Amino acid sequence: MGLKNYLVKGKIEVGCDEAGRGSLAGPVFAAAVILDPKKRYSKLNDSKKLSKKNRDSIRAWIEKNAMAWAVGRVEAIEIDEINILNASFLAMHRAIEKLNLEFDHLLIDGHRFNPFQNKTHHCIVKGDEKYKSIAAASILAKTHRDEYMQTIANDFPLYDWQNNQGYPTVKHRIAIKEIGSCIHHRQSFKLIIDDD
Repeated sequence: MGLKNYLVKGKIEVGCDEAGRGSLAGPVFAAAVILDPKKRYSKLNDSKKLSKKNRDSIRAWIEKNAMAWAVGRVEAIEIDEINILNASFLAMHRAIEKLNLEFDHLLIDGHRFNPFQNKTHHCIVKGDEKYKSIAAASILAKTHRDEYMQTIANDFPLYDWQNNQGYPTVKHRIAIKEIGSCIHHRQSFKLIIDDD
């Protein structure tokens, strides 16, 4: 069964998803996407189920063919101040604010959300596996975040962000233990696992 085109037919829906919640370093990114109902793209899927090559090519298609799209981010220092859940919502809000098109309601991946202005929203668990607009948002959030992490990895090569995107791999944890954390690390996260 393929992804659904809409929740409510005839409405302008914004799909929203985030990337980077479980990372130890870097911002959390979110994307908001309004797809053109006249255009069909069969390869849309949850970003986690796609290869990097496919994600990149689908991102290019989304950015060219969507009616509107935007990406927002919340930095590590802000995540430490407001916690990762609220930071994820804020990243979505920042993306939604950038949209240059009026819309009817929001489709949010997950089971919670902080309301955006006076817009109705629908929280959909595993929404990126159910609706095309959320899948599109998951692809934009992931690819934009990965691109950003590649950029800052050049300045901090020992953490291996070019391969782990800031997630808690063994190599990343060992590097934190040996050289300490840096400005991009989320200090509110457990960066070092205590030895038994």
